[in-house]
Amino acid sequence: MIRFFTPSFLIVALFVFGGMMFKSMAPRACGTILSDDSIFVLTGDARRIPFAMRKMRENPDVDLYIIGAGGPGSYETTKKVNVESESKSTYQNAMAIRDIANKTGLDRIVVVTTEDHMNRAQYLIAQELPNTEIVACPVPLTDMPATKRLERWTTEYVKYIVTMFGIKEG
Repeated sequence: MIRFFTPSFLIVALFVFGGMMFKSMAPRACGTILSDDSIFVLTGDARRIPFAMRKMRENPDVDLYIIGAGGPGSYETTKKVNVESESKSTYQNAMAIRDIANKTGLDRIVVVTTEDHMNRAQYLIAQELPNTEIVACPVPLTDMPATKRLERWTTEYVKYIVTMFGIKEG
């Protein structure tokens, strides 16, 4: 029986258990969006911006910030839609959000990203804005095969672990 619990088995078991906890701790539904909130949508998945635009239509008084758009001119900006195109990673997104929040005096923000990415995004943003309330608004991973969802969740879990060890880029 003791041979069954080898160090390799324990490491794998802890990794699997941690992954299950990681997934179970991710928000499943969008928090309450207030009329004076600012929504920050992190780019990187085709579902995120349309989802954020729907949330903006449901809450017409909010401001929307598209973070990490990948180049100026990619999206039309208006008084309510602002584009940040310099950041290239989740950590750089967090720093861009920090700069905008500090500049505009925000003490509460709504973050839109996919559900598999939300834990790490919230962690990095909270590190940059420790006194700011972060409202999660996850985009569900619908219409995706289970194997692809598992791959995405596993990738984000590994990135989260690496981030917890202080490696924010890469």
